[in-house]
Amino acid sequence: MTTLTNVRPAPVVDETARLLTEHYVFPEIAEQLAGLLQRRLAEGAYDVDGAEELARLVTTDLQSVNNDKHLRLKHHADPVSPEQGAATLDSIRRDFDTSLGGAPRVELLDGGVAVVELAPMLFPLEWAAEPLSAALTLASRARALIVDLRNNRGGDPDTVAFVCSYLLDERTHLNTMYWRRGERSEQSWSLPHVPGARFGGSKPLYVLSSDSTFSAAEELAYDLQQLGRAVVVGEPTRGGAHPCKGWTVHPHLEATVPTGRAINPVSGANWEGTGVQPDVPCAAAESLDQAHALALAQLAD
Repeated sequence: MTTLTNVRPAPVVDETARLLTEHYVFPEIAEQLAGLLQRRLAEGAYDVDGAEELARLVTTDLQSVNNDKHLRLKHHADPVSPEQGAATLDSIRRDFDTSLGGAPRVELLDGGVAVVELAPMLFPLEWAAEPLSAALTLASRARALIVDLRNNRGGDPDTVAFVCSYLLDERTHLNTMYWRRGERSEQSWSLPHVPGARFGGSKPLYVLSSDSTFSAAEELAYDLQQLGRAVVVGEPTRGGAHPCKGWTVHPHLEATVPTGRAINPVSGANWEGTGVQPDVPCAAAESLDQAHALALAQLAD
């Protein structure tokens, strides 16, 4: 553990407050939180025994106003690069290399129903396009498809659009992202062409969710649900709709600050704080059997 002699709270808190004020998608809340952090620092609340404990305390305070789960001071056991975003990139590269590129399972169940598990993340598209294309092309011949997002903690919005492109027939507006910088909006659409074969937009499609499903994985479930393309089966998801960037503020600490928010073109809203609500609620552990039974019933009609 990093000792207090190696982590002085004041520079970490000052820099985190500065990043908040400069980048957080909600400027008024950023001011409020920056003030809270400085008050807590002055009170001695952050005089603790290491970087890990400091991260926990600061994160609790950062999430105390609007419960934004993307807003964190994140502890890394190994020292991380000072380059912006590098801390997160290093850790997810290790996950990518040990998860078959984010598609660890493709399985054919009875009745011609395929399961594609996407976990532990929707990795950056420049890495993930090939393995995801292989998995989704393999499943394209199935009579029905179950996409398992129960263990997916998020990732890249471009990868969401890539996956959706295999599950739709036509180019479709999926999401709009509002970015604080420049106060601009950026639309996300499915792709007109994909490598390999599409499962398409008409066969039965189910998405499995859990209370661990987060961020970009929630966007994938929400986009397909709002379009009426998929039936979501399982538990309400964690509720994080704000894409974030990470800045190293100490060799073992990274401040992650949301810089944008999602606006769905169908609902005009998003899943922040509420999570994606399943169409068929059940325990996550039972959701695969439930979705399989629903698919078989739909195919029998």
